[in-house]
Amino acid sequence: MNDRQNPYDPYYQQPQIVGYDEYGQPVYQQPGQQQEQQPQQYDPYAQQGQQGYGYDPYGQQQPPQQYDPYASQQQGYGYDGYGYDTGRQQAAVDATAQWSIPQQAPAPAPAPQQPEQRPEPEPAVPEQRRADREDGVGQYSFTEEPDEDSEDVIDWLKFTESRSERREEARRRGRNRMVALVVVVALVVVGGVGYLWSAGKIPGLGDSGKKDTATTGSQQRDVIVVHLHNTKKGGTSTALLVDNVTTKQGTTVLLPNSLAVSDDEGNTTTLGKSVDDDGSTGTRESIDTLLGTRISGTWRLDTPYLENLVDLVGNIEVDTDTDVPDTKKGVSPLVKKGEAQTLSGQMAVAYATYKGPGEAEAKQLMRFGQVMRGVLRKISDDPKAATITVQTLAQILDPSLPEKDLGASLAKLAEHAKIGDYKTALLPVQADGTLTDAATESVVKDILGGTVKAPDQDAPVRVGVRNGTGNAGGTESARIELVNGGYAFVGGGNTGTKALSEVLYRDAADKEKATQVAKTLSLSVSAVKQGKPAANADVSVVLGQDYKIK
Repeated sequence: MNDRQNPYDPYYQQPQIVGYDEYGQPVYQQPGQQQEQQPQQYDPYAQQGQQGYGYDPYGQQQPPQQYDPYASQQQGYGYDGYGYDTGRQQAAVDATAQWSIPQQAPAPAPAPQQPEQRPEPEPAVPEQRRADREDGVGQYSFTEEPDEDSEDVIDWLKFTESRSERREEARRRGRNRMVALVVVVALVVVGGVGYLWSAGKIPGLGDSGKKDTATTGSQQRDVIVVHLHNTKKGGTSTALLVDNVTTKQGTTVLLPNSLAVSDDEGNTTTLGKSVDDDGSTGTRESIDTLLGTRISGTWRLDTPYLENLVDLVGNIEVDTDTDVPDTKKGVSPLVKKGEAQTLSGQMAVAYATYKGPGEAEAKQLMRFGQVMRGVLRKISDDPKAATITVQTLAQILDPSLPEKDLGASLAKLAEHAKIGDYKTALLPVQADGTLTDAATESVVKDILGGTVKAPDQDAPVRVGVRNGTGNAGGTESARIELVNGGYAFVGGGNTGTKALSEVLYRDAADKEKATQVAKTLSLSVSAVKQGKPAANADVSVVLGQDYKIK
């Protein structure tokens, strides 16, 4: 098939397109044939196509036209870039035309060669949108193109936001640290003030605070009894080591061997005999009954172990009140009188057990108390370290007070002794071994218990008896009756002659107990009164001449 267009030959006469067939192919004018002039109808799309803008009515860009010097008088092709009819009136074709197009399958029009590309204006619609229109489905899609300026703005916003967040986080951490610092400082201040107040070191508050604590409310005490056995000369010395947990004070209460206590059968005996005859358990129970206290354990300390203990802690310092002669004659005293005397283990034992000629037992007990306080000042206040010291002694302890418990008790007492919150008190007794009213008030009440503790449910009622019958046998008679009745007898000594007996109870809950005691002693119920019994007894009885001695 001959090419009917030769754009490269300027002298070649180009045939004129007279119309299009049913397949959209151009129909050319046959040589020698005159085209009938047909009236042209107004076609707005045809005019637009002739203008050569390169865009179809839908905004699609037309392919650039080839340069044709003879095509200036030709009409536009009449179809858009997709081969669809633009709606122009086609020219009539002469059926008798000698130049005919054979009937054959339409072939695609050869693509005209592209001339030299000329600068064209930027398309009004981005390429992506034009592709959407070509698909025919997304022709109304408005997809945003990524823009470098927009990305820069987003990055700047992210940077600004992240920097603001970092600043806010830094400020928040700073506030948290400041709050934590304020809380720590407040806790330190409150804790320091609390410690100073509890220790009584705040001016104007320390002493009054201790007095209020000592006189109000129940107090918690840890009490152990220690028996010093003199293995060379014989005899014992007994003391109570009291740790007042409430007032944070320690006290050594010295008990004379002449103190009257009751044995297992309720018979009256002395403390010294009870230690030798009844042993640690019986003596501990007798002291509990007499003083109304509760002893947690017994520490038997023989003089060789006391010597080793002083040597272990590195000697002690004591203000001695007398010279202690050496066992060897003609030599200087083993212990010299004076303040802050350094005592070794041997010297400490000699001073603690020394009783000069004609001296009262109380003198020797006070020296024993001085040695115990000196030892407590040198023992560690750490329970573990104190326990190690006890274990180093390698002594056989009473089952009621094992090494761990003894070490813990000594450590608590050592804490009080190191800061000066420690004192030594002697329990005064009368000639017959009984307690005086002053003794029960100052020692039994204030140091050992404050008020008499309620006994256990299975514990017997403690009955204190004072003889006012004028007959020495009145106390023994009352003791037998009370012990046989299941009561614990507490001797109270003698008093002036009384005509009528009295049975005193402290609280309303004890009234029934007092009534039963009166019945046991064959006393009138009218003798039962609410009053102030002895501090070491639940019920006190003052025997009068109306009591019948049996």
